[in-house]
Amino acid sequence: MVASAKSDNQTDGATLEKADLENFPVAPSFLPAAWRTDLMAVYGFARLVDDAGDGDLADPERVAELLDVPVVADRTAFRLGLLDGLERDLDRAFEAALGRGAEPPRHPLMKALVPLADRHPVTPEPFRRLIEANRVDQTTTRYATYRDLIGYCTLSADPVGRLVLAIAGVATPERIALSDAICSGLQIVEHIQDVAEDLDRGRIYLPADSLERFGVTEADLAEPTAGPRVRELIAFEAERVRTLLDRGAPLVGTVHGRLRLLLAGFTAGGYAALEAVEAAGYDVLAQQPKPDKRRLALRAAALFAKGR
Repeated sequence: MVASAKSDNQTDGATLEKADLENFPVAPSFLPAAWRTDLMAVYGFARLVDDAGDGDLADPERVAELLDVPVVADRTAFRLGLLDGLERDLDRAFEAALGRGAEPPRHPLMKALVPLADRHPVTPEPFRRLIEANRVDQTTTRYATYRDLIGYCTLSADPVGRLVLAIAGVATPERIALSDAICSGLQIVEHIQDVAEDLDRGRIYLPADSLERFGVTEADLAEPTAGPRVRELIAFEAERVRTLLDRGAPLVGTVHGRLRLLLAGFTAGGYAALEAVEAAGYDVLAQQPKPDKRRLALRAAALFAKGR
């Protein structure tokens, strides 16, 4: 049992270390320790669920054992089983937070949700939406329109921003609407950065009607470098992201102090990712454009000062 616990800690640590690869700071050091703990709990949950849905868990059999999920040969069925198991563990976490759970959550990263749910007015709903987004990924690999893609973002991205606002105790309908725009923008720019990687997984998040508009085929997306039509398409989709970020950026000016700096950092991560895509000449196939940390910091400082 000691060896298993050590293995779990190493695996969970590797999951949380992926925070350093994000476009934005997940839980920067300028925040109070309690906030950092809560934000990392949310990130750990989201990363765990994403890794389960993408088949990227370091030790999927171990997670299946923890959650009492049968290991089956069919990859899609196994991933769906893991997601179901994680949702049951989510229920255990919230029951434990309410003081009426007969069984505590089994996965270590789920256990971190118990004190979070005890301290803040959060509900299981945003967490369920993140799980549902990964269920969608098992069966939906193409999106017909931009509106369809935005609908997916309401599951895969927007819940995270809503949880941040709830943890900070500043969630209002107006702020939630602004946060949703930022989070959807962050999700879509990540899809733009990851076109080649997603295609390797059999998924295309660029809307089909946009591909048709610019005369881009799936074969074009499989090339080692982007041709002119692909670059035009990526530039078009990047501008859509900029519109979302511009719409949501005033959220920064509605709060103060360290929360304002955090939200400025989140939003700046989206703008910096767009700048990286632009600097790559909109060729997201030859390489995965990553934001320059110096530019991200400068952008965040500007957003903090202006409030938008």
